[in-house]
Amino acid sequence: MGNTYASLQYHFVFSTKLRKPWIHHEIEDRVWRFLGGFAREVGMAPILVGGMPDHIHMAVGGHPTMAISKAIQQIKGGSSKWMREAFPEMKGFAWQDGYGAFSVSKSNLPALTTYIANQRKHHRKKTFKEEFVALLNRHGIDYDERYLWD
Repeated sequence: MGNTYASLQYHFVFSTKLRKPWIHHEIEDRVWRFLGGFAREVGMAPILVGGMPDHIHMAVGGHPTMAISKAIQQIKGGSSKWMREAFPEMKGFAWQDGYGAFSVSKSNLPALTTYIANQRKHHRKKTFKEEFVALLNRHGIDYDERYLWD
């Protein structure tokens, strides 16, 4: 085959350090837009970014040459720096050390974007911890509860 063809979509999830509610309603649109723009800068194609005050969800398209760990490292690092500079009251802001990265088929993107868009409704019934463990279980990822949280 003379060319490379790929359809790579991902669901990234990560929280603020110690799940502190830093991302207030008044700034969330700016934060989501910045994260999407920064994802684009590092070679990802943002589809939808959203979340809650203590965590984010990103639906992104990937490029076959981009390592997921590198993309997330750059997104988290660049956005942490920007948030501390853009919002002086957030001098202590940081993301958690780890993250969740889940592959998503093209046919499941509508369900994922609906899920991200409805985070407020979703979190009336489920905490971030419950949500994240459910994602790990749904994707068949082994984990040790002792190492999930800061």
